[in-house]
Amino acid sequence: MIRNLILAKPSVLYKIFHIKKSMLRTAVLMGFCTLSAVLSPIAVQAQVRISPMVIETEANRNQAEGVINVTNITNEPFRARVYVQPFTYNRDKGFETLSSSPTDLSPYLQFSPGELVVPSGTTRRIRLIAQLPPNLPDGEYRVVVFTENLKEISTTDQKGNAVNIRAKIGSTFYVRKGKLSPQLTVDSTSFDSDKNQIQLLVRNTGQASVLPTANWTLKQQGKVIRSGEVQPTGITAQSDRNLLLNLADQEKTPISPGNYELSGELIWGQSPNQSSVPFNMNLVIPSK
Repeated sequence: MIRNLILAKPSVLYKIFHIKKSMLRTAVLMGFCTLSAVLSPIAVQAQVRISPMVIETEANRNQAEGVINVTNITNEPFRARVYVQPFTYNRDKGFETLSSSPTDLSPYLQFSPGELVVPSGTTRRIRLIAQLPPNLPDGEYRVVVFTENLKEISTTDQKGNAVNIRAKIGSTFYVRKGKLSPQLTVDSTSFDSDKNQIQLLVRNTGQASVLPTANWTLKQQGKVIRSGEVQPTGITAQSDRNLLLNLADQEKTPISPGNYELSGELIWGQSPNQSSVPFNMNLVIPSK
């Protein structure tokens, strides 16, 4: 049996675990999260740190470059292979790799090294060079750059089963040809009773991917019932994504069924070019 577990993190990074029989075959880490967040307390932590996790650049004369730093934080040498895959952000599931995509940067990307050894306490660089054909249409092209540990690590899962882990750590690389920008609107909102979660559907009609944050307030008859913030969540160009507003994280009395007003603001970009858009939606919380 194969089971996938995907967890969104503040930096829009994910862990994906594939379990087959009693062996955990692959773990994908995107960010500075550790395996112990999902496995047992004695699970081994990630062996390296990757920075930056997101590289965004505009092609200049059809060329773009990037550098990924791989730092070994253990006491042993770290050996890994490097490879790339196209990816997207699914509306509900979040990060997922693709077998093919019209936005795939892979055919135009060179990177080195393809395999690297990082001694303890040191940092190695992965250099990325994208050479786009002059006749390639304007748009955003992207890949995730995986650094896969060549050594399996033995540990146990939460049920005490022996598992072997081979970790991949991913950094996303976006290259934009032409003057592109995201354009966000709030499409709708709904309530998931099973997860005690408000879903805010955000649509990106622009030509560039984006990592928006959001602040929100839930009111009923003018009284504030809940408020909070949504951590940066990836939305690719010409797509949409459900931002999750977790009510279960707030230790208060359960919210009663009824009609509510959900308001707030989407925020994206860096100062001084930061953009924002307000939203104000009606929300119905049904009886269970």
